Amino acid sequence: MTHKKQILLNAFNMNCVGHINHGLWTHPRDRSRDYNTIEHWTGIARTLERGLFDGLFIADIVGVYDIYQGNVDTTLRESIQLPVNDPLMLVSAMAAVTQNLGFGVTVNLTYEQPYLLARRFSTLDHLTRGRIGWNIVTGYLDSAARAMGLTGQIAHDERYDRADEFLEVLYKLWEGSWEDGAVRADKAARVFADPARVHKVRHDGRYYKVDGYHLSEPSPQRTPVLFQAGSSGRGQRFAGRHAECVFISPPNKEAARKSVQSLREQLVQAGRRPDDVKVFVGAAVVTGATHREAQEKYADYRQYASREAGLAHFSASVGIDYAAYDLDAPIAYGGTNAIESAARTAEQQGWTRRRLLELFELGGRYPAIVGDPSEVADTLQSWIDETGVDGFNLSRTVVPESYEDFVDLVVPELQHRGVYKTEYAPGSLRRKLFDTDRLPERHVAASFRPKPQAVLAPTVQ
Repeated sequence: MTHKKQILLNAFNMNCVGHINHGLWTHPRDRSRDYNTIEHWTGIARTLERGLFDGLFIADIVGVYDIYQGNVDTTLRESIQLPVNDPLMLVSAMAAVTQNLGFGVTVNLTYEQPYLLARRFSTLDHLTRGRIGWNIVTGYLDSAARAMGLTGQIAHDERYDRADEFLEVLYKLWEGSWEDGAVRADKAARVFADPARVHKVRHDGRYYKVDGYHLSEPSPQRTPVLFQAGSSGRGQRFAGRHAECVFISPPNKEAARKSVQSLREQLVQAGRRPDDVKVFVGAAVVTGATHREAQEKYADYRQYASREAGLAHFSASVGIDYAAYDLDAPIAYGGTNAIESAARTAEQQGWTRRRLLELFELGGRYPAIVGDPSEVADTLQSWIDETGVDGFNLSRTVVPESYEDFVDLVVPELQHRGVYKTEYAPGSLRRKLFDTDRLPERHVAASFRPKPQAVLAPTVQ
């Protein structure tokens, strides 16, 4: 019997009111306003674990969306990812009420120092027993650069050059500073750590300088599972070298298939295997017990969604103020320093302001999958079969019911078809995804591990 490919699932969320499907916070049943309470997040985590989700992928931005109309008025009125709280702070509370759910947390490395970020992720890897992942981003908002004391955004490709070096420093800290077996915790001998097996990291690079020991003892995964979302040429080269999970947002299946194929080729060029990365595609699902119920729910949601907020969000993503264009006027794409892949897609598709407003009928950029459990499962399977992606990042619509509907209705249908797990595999997030706790030897991180010391034969006198 042919083994069916198992679909991977992350919930896609953010520590804010309005994330992707804008305007839905105004729905009477939506509880996104409770984003700043622990109970909101622990409740979501319990629901996702009940549905055997692989992870909760938490987005983040540093800065605000101020491109649309040249100000933040729409951003504030519609709560377009503003206010937004720190995503890392959520993990410990959610980990405490779950046993298997993974957490992929976005941190912008451009405004961090590797030495302290290494400790934060090691701490969470310990506290979650190896369920933490890092979504590596380099930022794209000029508003963030200015808020952090820069005159403007660092150039697109240079952001990735800095990121390559940042990761090199982290690998030295996570993989190289403490050897396996360095921690003895021997009370009788009064030796907690063996000094001979703990090494100072010395890095003197173009962007970063470090002279110190990693502050944390080795955690279950050492390096967190590495997520990345860049689809530009430079972003794919970065992913080919570093990433384990890649998030893509293609406009259609054909674009997704090409993106997946290109990424697999980048992996091989970097000396890795084509299946060393799991690829996730963004999706919004609205489901009900019947086709009619799903359609009615979708019509209900659309009454509260804000297309304009979706357009304002997309304006920031591509660095273009769509408010300055008539509905059907051609858009002058190119030359921005924002999300290169988003701008390229918009230009290739010839998206006008009118077309984008049509696309954002649920307030966000992901095409909605609407239907009963069987119809949703058919669509999800078609994406897996026709594009080569491994799973989905499911954006929230009305919270918490969008997660509950998917868990209660769609998950049993996927399980019935044999394309979704019926129980969690044991172990860390990386072990669940790749059957190993540590990055494999073919990953660049392995080159920074201490080399085994050769045992010299005794001299014969």
